Amino acid sequence: MKPQPKPVPEPLPKPPVPKPSRSGLVRWALRRTAGALLVLLVVTVLVFAATEAAPGDAATARLGPQAPAGAVEALRARLGLDRPAPLRYLDWLGHAVRGDFGASYANGRPVGELIADRFGNSLVLGLAALAVLVPLAVGLGLWAGLRAGRRGDRIVSGTALGLAAVPEFVTGAVLMAVFAAGLGWLPAVSLLGAGQGPLDEPSMLVLPVLTLVSVCLAQNLRLVRAGVAEAARSPAVVAARLNGVPELRVAVRYVLPAGLGPAVPVLARSVAYLLGGALVAESLFGYPGLAALLVDATAGRDVPVVQAVALLGAAVAVAANLAADVAVHLLEPVRGHTR
Repeated sequence: MKPQPKPVPEPLPKPPVPKPSRSGLVRWALRRTAGALLVLLVVTVLVFAATEAAPGDAATARLGPQAPAGAVEALRARLGLDRPAPLRYLDWLGHAVRGDFGASYANGRPVGELIADRFGNSLVLGLAALAVLVPLAVGLGLWAGLRAGRRGDRIVSGTALGLAAVPEFVTGAVLMAVFAAGLGWLPAVSLLGAGQGPLDEPSMLVLPVLTLVSVCLAQNLRLVRAGVAEAARSPAVVAARLNGVPELRVAVRYVLPAGLGPAVPVLARSVAYLLGGALVAESLFGYPGLAALLVDATAGRDVPVVQAVALLGAAVAVAANLAADVAVHLLEPVRGHTR
């Protein structure tokens, strides 16, 4: 008796892709943008209130606690600190909207110039960390999620848990002790000379970048892995495999978009953290970025600099989360097809 040929599965039908109207997308984008601007407005109030609530002021910090009361009051008047707080807030907000953050109380330089000098350094450090973080988190998360429950998945997930359990300053100190003090391969500090940029000596970026990546990698990797593992068990993916779709195409077309959805908001927070100035890493390695500027300004009660840096960090965070909302909105139809 001749063996019966195996039936060939029918081609996988393509599910209809919902196409929202252009006007609906515009309204959605306008609502999200309005919400982001409202959050920024609330942040300006909180930043101003926090600097007002801090003990002392710039006049006392500049002249010292033993200075005569008359000299302190004269300096307060010259700096405008004797005006009512609501008026000073409105005045600061009006100038900040135009990009004018005033002058530093410490040295009289425009705050915009001080931030521009440091923001470029923080931007280079953050982009370098992102260039390492995103491929690692997405690649390892996809690899582990497609092997959920196997040895490779357990190794990757366990390593991620270990990284998440170690504080950032401990990781940085260990890296410094091993690769700088022990092996002498990399510089222990990331100080820049006059007129020198971080890209002039890329080796000084390695240890801060590794420290930052160790902080952000664990959570992003685990979220991608969880999303990929769930998507890999979905009916659409199972049907695609039964119909002979190549595994690489299944992973890229069906699994990865669905797996990225849960990780995008957390990745956005990582972007804000990295680009807004990572305080511990910059302080530990002496890197001249925004975080170091914020520490110095806080110690000297240089309120205009503190307010500007805090507002810039909040703006980066809000923009990153708005971009994450857009990405999740675009990925949602693809995720819906894998459920």
